[in-house]
Amino acid sequence: MVKVCVVGASGYSGAELVRLLSQHPEARLSCITSATYQTRKFSEIYPNLYGIMDMRFSAYSAEEAAGKSDVVFVALPHGASMKYVPQLVEEKKCKVIDLSGDFRFAEKSVYEEWYHMAHMAPQLLGKAVYGLPEINREKISGANFVSNPGCFPTSIILATAPLLANRLIYEKDIVVDSLAGVSGSGRALSDEIHFATCDDNVSAYKVGGVHQHIPEMEQEMSRIAGDEVRISFTPQLAPFSRGIYSVVNARLKEEVDTNTLIDAFRGFYQTSFFVKILDETVCPQLKAVKGSNFCHIGIKVDSRTSRVVVIAALDNLIKGAAGQAIQNMNLMFGLDEATGLKTPGLYP
Repeated sequence: MVKVCVVGASGYSGAELVRLLSQHPEARLSCITSATYQTRKFSEIYPNLYGIMDMRFSAYSAEEAAGKSDVVFVALPHGASMKYVPQLVEEKKCKVIDLSGDFRFAEKSVYEEWYHMAHMAPQLLGKAVYGLPEINREKISGANFVSNPGCFPTSIILATAPLLANRLIYEKDIVVDSLAGVSGSGRALSDEIHFATCDDNVSAYKVGGVHQHIPEMEQEMSRIAGDEVRISFTPQLAPFSRGIYSVVNARLKEEVDTNTLIDAFRGFYQTSFFVKILDETVCPQLKAVKGSNFCHIGIKVDSRTSRVVVIAALDNLIKGAAGQAIQNMNLMFGLDEATGLKTPGLYP
């Protein structure tokens, strides 16, 4: 049985970790921490787990986290994780899975340019394995420190990896539009995620190549392609609670039909339980993946313009965060990758 501590368990991603781990057959929660809700029961804050998860939040202690656990999930915002992870990794020698963006880059300058803050633990940059199981399964299996991908990058990397690996598209002519649910902004209140603002509305944000996930995507996509990748990325906030719906448009290097690409994607992901490549006539739906760890991908060639459109849908809090983190934990402890995560999406 894997003993687990979740640091930052009262945030949306942390709470999903608690929910999923409470039903995991090979894991046991040993401690959950929150700076805001210390001593309160988890089920008081998340009543969906009333009578199922009544453990009380505690104040964070590196000694408690390390002493009680085989692995620590750090589910804190970027800028906060870097204050806790070094002690856990370097001093306590814990297995750590970090859900923030603090350790996804190899270069300090890249982080500071895009996240607009100083990095407090540059000695750990480049030390974490990038936790996208469908791409880095073998490295994750042997890792003690994993950096979980962002939700946008998960959808977009999965949607482009087979094309890039097989050199089917031009690496610097990739355009992506992504709709994101409001939960992606976290629990902190702001005017942008106020109900009266979000309801019956769609709004683009961080337009013009400034979103902090761009260098993460380009870094990992370039590794897959073996060449420099550049993308044009426009995120949009949409009026649903959870989900990512990414539409990738890329120019093909040679003439190819839709079914050939579908076969290429299915071959690439043949050992990846959570990536489902849909038939030509089927488009992904967010409702089909909501509440699950699955990513649905649809592909269509636009022969008139020599471009391909790839659509990826996933739940930002599960495959885009907590579920993927548990996938990583399963691999790190020699468990079947899908353990505790096979529940299909909620529909309708």
